[in-house]
Amino acid sequence: MKTLIRLKIEKFIENKEEYFVATSDDLEGLVAEGKTIEEVIKIAQDVAKILLELEQETTNKNIIKDIPPVFEYPLFMEV
Repeated sequence: MKTLIRLKIEKFIENKEEYFVATSDDLEGLVAEGKTIEEVIKIAQDVAKILLELEQETTNKNIIKDIPPVFEYPLFMEV
């Protein structure tokens, strides 16, 4: 079954170093940090997989709703 997890990705600059943090209102506990957007998305996918597996093991229910008929997805393009 496919599920939709919307990520909120924020850019931070600390000591002149840029990094990104991803969280989600759709999956409690999901927090990921990476040096690039691509890295933070990959880490968030790994964290989400672990959280979903743990949730299913402990409660035997899906904590994320099925994919809605319409949803938004940000597509970043280099031009």
